[in-house]
Amino acid sequence: MARMILLGVGTGVPDVDRENTHMVWDGPGGPLLIDAGGSTYQRLLRAGLNPQQLRGIFLTHSHADHINGVPILFFSIRLAGRQEPITIYGLEATLTLVQNVVEAFNLEKYTTPINWIPVAAGDTLPLEGGWTLRTALTEHSRPCLATRFENRASGQALTYSADTAPCQAVTDLARGANALIHEATTSEPFVGHTTPRQAGEVASIAGVGRLTLVHFSPHWTMPVDQALAEIRAGGFSGPADVGQEYQVIEL
Repeated sequence: MARMILLGVGTGVPDVDRENTHMVWDGPGGPLLIDAGGSTYQRLLRAGLNPQQLRGIFLTHSHADHINGVPILFFSIRLAGRQEPITIYGLEATLTLVQNVVEAFNLEKYTTPINWIPVAAGDTLPLEGGWTLRTALTEHSRPCLATRFENRASGQALTYSADTAPCQAVTDLARGANALIHEATTSEPFVGHTTPRQAGEVASIAGVGRLTLVHFSPHWTMPVDQALAEIRAGGFSGPADVGQEYQVIEL
């Protein structure tokens, strides 16, 4: 089984029912966490996953709403008994900042060993069972990586835009994917972020099978019904929805 579980789908300002956007790849090579919110340990449990079995963490970028949960996740995992190392992937600048954050918490013995693995745009990481994770640089206010999980043999693929304005690199990364998880933070075009209409345009141009919006808030962005109408106005006619906490996107 290959699937992505949405652990949080909100913007940088959480709603009562929307944590900061992060998710977990529960498929070959996983579980692999994509970013970390402050309640990630609990959310993994609620999603039916054992946090102790995490294979790694992929950090898209270093903005606080995407990394704020890293130190407390390590603290909780260690208190629960984990001693095996865990790998963190990300841009070198992202890893440097997160290393400083973890050090500032002074976790002492209450952390598991960490393998820090720098990743660059365009890299392809092997997973298992013929699956790979490929990256592309997004258009954001801080260096940020989009991801594509793909099985070359079957052609199955899922792309996550991470934080970005519409850009060619992310559109190319999403091309032909079964599913595109795309941010939709703003109601009007804004530097470094995407509107629901623009996400619909990206999905249409890339020819994806389905579109799910994340990094979205009915309060801060727009009402859900309006967002769905904006996706259609952007030209995407396939299955589309606004992501919900613990939603499972299967391939």
